[in-house]
Amino acid sequence: MRLSHQSPVHALPSLPRTLNSILWGSVLSVALAVHALGQVNVTTYHNDTLRTGQNIHETTLTTSLVQESTFGKLFTQPVDGQIYAEPLVLANLKIPGKGVHTVVYVATENDSVFAFDGNSNTGSNANPLWQVSFINPAKGITTVPSSDLGTDAIYPQIGITGTPVIDPTNGTLYVVAATKENGTYVQRLHALDVTSGAEKFGGPVVIQAKVKGTGAGSSKGYMAFDPFRSNQRPGLLLLNGSIFITWASHGLEDEFTYHGWVIGYNETTLKQDAAYCLTANGTQGGVWQSGGAPAADTLGNIYFMSGNGTFDANTGAFKVVDYFTPYNEASESGQDLDLGSGGALLLPYQNGAAHPYLGIGAGKDGVMYVVDRTDMGHFNASGNQQIVESIPNAFAGHGIYSAPGYWQGNLYFWAPSDSLRIFQLVSGLVSTTPIAIGSTVFGSPGATPVISSNSTSNGIVWAIQADGYSTGMPAVLHALDAHTAVELYNSSQAGTRDAAGPAIKFTPPTVANGKVYVPTASELDVYGLLP
Repeated sequence: MRLSHQSPVHALPSLPRTLNSILWGSVLSVALAVHALGQVNVTTYHNDTLRTGQNIHETTLTTSLVQESTFGKLFTQPVDGQIYAEPLVLANLKIPGKGVHTVVYVATENDSVFAFDGNSNTGSNANPLWQVSFINPAKGITTVPSSDLGTDAIYPQIGITGTPVIDPTNGTLYVVAATKENGTYVQRLHALDVTSGAEKFGGPVVIQAKVKGTGAGSSKGYMAFDPFRSNQRPGLLLLNGSIFITWASHGLEDEFTYHGWVIGYNETTLKQDAAYCLTANGTQGGVWQSGGAPAADTLGNIYFMSGNGTFDANTGAFKVVDYFTPYNEASESGQDLDLGSGGALLLPYQNGAAHPYLGIGAGKDGVMYVVDRTDMGHFNASGNQQIVESIPNAFAGHGIYSAPGYWQGNLYFWAPSDSLRIFQLVSGLVSTTPIAIGSTVFGSPGATPVISSNSTSNGIVWAIQADGYSTGMPAVLHALDAHTAVELYNSSQAGTRDAAGPAIKFTPPTVANGKVYVPTASELDVYGLLP
């Protein structure tokens, strides 16, 4: 859905099970930057705000060198909790009193943010360049025990889940942390100096919101944000001076009333400039996307996919410009087949195509939806023929719990109980069958692929096999040829030499400057070319 509003701030309407967008009339900033020294920054989830997952400036990791004899685990940095957030990277950053470093930032469920040297753990780099913690047990400030919510979706504690976002132009990392403070539940937006971890702009700010609504849990005609029930799983989006944050539930849809939320904050004042409850006059409609962040295109439109709940075109004070909802949304919502289990991917401009502006998404029903971002198709009770493509059974009967990747006209999906599938774009249309299928099958939840290349050559798909997360088995890093899906390397090939820490579901690896950063339940593992 696309919305517009007369004010400079915008919010999103109550249309769950939808690929949604809002109109924001200026140019977005690109998060993947190449510096004079050829170094790359990864400052947002899946590399850029289109959420392509591609780093096309990787000159060190080639298809011939990424193999067991020449590539492997270089070192490990222990952390204090599970890493659900994707690691972020800033290259050539001067740390006061510690020189210049490539810095990798790691956020944990223990409500900590670490800044590590990204190239070494020896000497002074054995310790974090800095670390901040948002808890103080001596004063009754802790993470949120999972037992309080009666859930094991994130267990045993809930602190920082969504991937932070960095603005390299003002040197700030933005992150949302959940705490329990002497019996009260709080979520805060923190703005941290990337060189020291110090709070900036008078932060942090407590996240609060109230909008008009008569839905489940409302009071006196208003719906209030619930910091206890609301799960801040998706990554954060930085767009045109605002930080956008989204929420869903903690996975207990039948246990309590919840609502999806989108809230925006000015990045330099930390004042709230947008707040919207997706189902203010209904229920549910969470935004979780298996950790995927909302996307934004070069025109400043914001897109996301929402989950089960009330299908309601009520827009309050906002004008709906466009949206898409599948024809069978009611039956799928009743079966917990939410579209919002997957993340949205926006394709670069498709030159010469009938529909040059495409958005792609898939969810639990295993259908790949391809929409024209300028004419998204709305709702058609008789079918999905109004959109560019609806490809049923695209993943051999499996649903999607991840975000797809994109590189050189190819789409990369990895569903649970399935292998990597590569689909090709031809004249602005997606091939209905894959052009290549890998041989390695991942269990639940599949994987979110990322792609590294040196421009158009040496394309490598990277993915973390996390199907052992429930039993404490190691995460397994896989590298595959981006054209053929043939496996080049995996971290179990060399016995214990390259073994990663315990698997954590949903999180993709981060590839930058010749290194691959793998988040786990207890440590950050760093891979690269062996000495």
